[in-house]
Amino acid sequence: MSDPDDTSVTETLPHVERRLAAILSADVKEYSRLMGADDVATVEMLTVYRTAMTALICQHRGRVVDAPGDNLLAEFPSVVDAVQCSVNIQEEFNQRNAGLSVDRRMDFRIGVNLGEVIVEGDRIYGDGVNIAARVQALAEGGGVCISGSVCDEISNKLTFDCETLGEHALKNIDEPVRVYRVRMDSSTRGEAPAGSQSVPPGPEPEVCEKPSVAVLPFANMSDDPEQEHFTDGITDDLITDLAKIGGLAVVARNSVFTYKNKPVKIPDVGRELGVRYVLEGSVRKVDDKVRITAQLVDAGSGHHLWAERYDRDLTDVFGVQNEISQTIVMALKEILSAEKTSAVSSLLATRGG
Repeated sequence: MSDPDDTSVTETLPHVERRLAAILSADVKEYSRLMGADDVATVEMLTVYRTAMTALICQHRGRVVDAPGDNLLAEFPSVVDAVQCSVNIQEEFNQRNAGLSVDRRMDFRIGVNLGEVIVEGDRIYGDGVNIAARVQALAEGGGVCISGSVCDEISNKLTFDCETLGEHALKNIDEPVRVYRVRMDSSTRGEAPAGSQSVPPGPEPEVCEKPSVAVLPFANMSDDPEQEHFTDGITDDLITDLAKIGGLAVVARNSVFTYKNKPVKIPDVGRELGVRYVLEGSVRKVDDKVRITAQLVDAGSGHHLWAERYDRDLTDVFGVQNEISQTIVMALKEILSAEKTSAVSSLLATRGG
């Protein structure tokens, strides 16, 4: 019979679940400055960028663990997927930032670590997470830094070049950590399985000789799914009204709506649809007000040619839809006309006038 006063009896400790995971940590460079300059616009932009980031994380088989403030934490079962996703995120955001002024660009810093984490429900903790956050702080805006454990794993699996930043003594981490910067200017992308051979790309669709545009489905940034009808209506009106402009080829609705709710790269859309320009935008409704943004992008370079934001009272849905559509069409008509004039002038110059 055991003695109740015997302190040598060991109590059963609760089970702690641990696992190895690839952790991605991201935050916005100079977020406080952006908030100080225009907090409303910054929060709206952060929401758009975070939505795009989440889509890419899911696409690479990861999951978002937490997203407080301007930070985002995600985990992946594969370190290869985590690094590939990080690079794809930065490439996507680089395109989005291209048309913005330097002081309004939203540059993310990303850090990736491979380590053990403690699991508690949907949350993860431990040095594996802390190291990812510390490595992220060493990244440049628009850049990706990885720990030595990540670099060791991807060295023969991905074709990215990694530049050593040496060993760093990280806060609250006992041992120094090797840190590397992923070279974002690498000419090759994606996995490189052993023994694989390069396959020459197939023929790309020819770009229409006359000015051509694809209107991507505008994104519904409201929490209310009922606003999908209003958002799709804006897209439909733009396609219809742009098609009335003489000398402008406009991609049909059925073709562009295949991209709805999917993360896309504008240059890819341009190649797939054979267009020179892509119009994209978003719609956000709050109470009786609506904010619509639109951007015209050069599909070849990915650079923004024009961007505008419209705030309206939503007293007459169809009236607002028609007004915004007409306003955007008139602006695009002027932009495309100027682009066409410039192209003709360049052609005449090359032919000796």
